Amino acid sequence: MNYKVDVCIVGAGPGGALLAYLLAKKNVSVVLLERSHEVGKAFRGEHLNEEGEAILKEHGLFDAVEQLGLLRMEKLEYWHDGKPFKTILPDPQVGHLGIHVPQSHLLTVLLQAAQQYPAFNCMMNTKVLELLKDDSGIFCGVKATKDGEEVNIESQLVVGADGRYSTVRKKAGIDATLRKHGYDLLWAKIPAPTSWEPSIKMALIGDKQLSLFTQAQGYIQIGWNIEEGSFSSLRKQPFTPFIEQLILAFPQLKETVHQHIQSWQDFVLLDVYSSKSENWGKEGVVLIGDAVHTMTPTGAFGLNSALKDADLLASLIDENYISQLDFTSCATQRKKEVEKIQAIQIEKEQSFASQFVVLA
Repeated sequence: MNYKVDVCIVGAGPGGALLAYLLAKKNVSVVLLERSHEVGKAFRGEHLNEEGEAILKEHGLFDAVEQLGLLRMEKLEYWHDGKPFKTILPDPQVGHLGIHVPQSHLLTVLLQAAQQYPAFNCMMNTKVLELLKDDSGIFCGVKATKDGEEVNIESQLVVGADGRYSTVRKKAGIDATLRKHGYDLLWAKIPAPTSWEPSIKMALIGDKQLSLFTQAQGYIQIGWNIEEGSFSSLRKQPFTPFIEQLILAFPQLKETVHQHIQSWQDFVLLDVYSSKSENWGKEGVVLIGDAVHTMTPTGAFGLNSALKDADLLASLIDENYISQLDFTSCATQRKKEVEKIQAIQIEKEQSFASQFVVLA
């Protein structure tokens, strides 16, 4: 099967979905490709900051997301010996320290908004195999498989919004510089106790960060930093002493932790690194989000950066001038900000233990 569109977006995460909506609204024909058979299957960031919130409000999308369900963080607490010793409250003008938005809620709103426009098409269970080139060597679409059947999609522009392991970036031959941060991350999700307040809670276990993020729908997400590359040896050790450190840090979680975290298999490992590409595109290809600048989980910047990339890129694309898109202009406007954010992440990671020096 063959298709022809103005723009082919690879990756139906928040950045790709927002871009698809904004382009379809401008009457730019767009096809959004997602390798999973349903949206939201692959975990992506779920915390909005002020900038992400502002973008959704600017485009009239925030209210619909809120109707499906979200949760504003009311405070940030630092804990020691099972008790909070320092609390940070939000700026009254902002009203929160971040907003948890279930990924399925955000993607549902973005895709439903895009589906209002005939210029939009979404193809699930579609895996990109190759990028297509024209006779002059300019990228002009993708070869993919949908439900096992080969499809060719011809387009004036291919957008790689396909995350940290971006197929589009690799197939376009765009280099990425990776930086390891000295730690990996264990994720777990547990039901919150009934008295739990919407908050972010931090503790120091040894010299490693332990974070709790309250989630919408009555859950807590646990993010536990461990030594880089240590999980294979860690999981050979007894589980109980490890998990008891969590309970000592946050005693009110004892019951729910014992019920829902019973083995190493109840944790999900995230290989933590950041990356950046000097080139954000080539003729016929442009990258956004983690495909071009992978963020670490620190500060929850990844989702918001992808939304900002999509918002800016959409503003530069016109149905009559897609092939003349100035990649340099697009990258220049975002590069410095991304570099600043990645520097902030490193500073936050390196200075985390200093938040607890008053206890020494």
